[in-house]
Amino acid sequence: MQLISDEMTERLESLTPTRLEIFDESESHRGHSGFREGGQSHFRIVMASPAFAGLSRLQKHRLVHETLGDIVPRIHALALELTES
Repeated sequence: MQLISDEMTERLESLTPTRLEIFDESESHRGHSGFREGGQSHFRIVMASPAFAGLSRLQKHRLVHETLGDIVPRIHALALELTES
């Protein structure tokens, strides 16, 4: 079975990132809503991409959500730190 973080990486590569880091922060949410044993429920993405040039913060977030598609409903939380490169 492919990890959700690997799926995210594959899809986000389409935005030609100059920086892409995906952190599974699930363990730090143990005991909280949405936590799943084994992780893969809470993520932070730090990404820089020329695709973000000229976009507002909201537009950048929407672009990432659209790119991730059906992955988003399968996770509990997603934090985004997005910059243009």
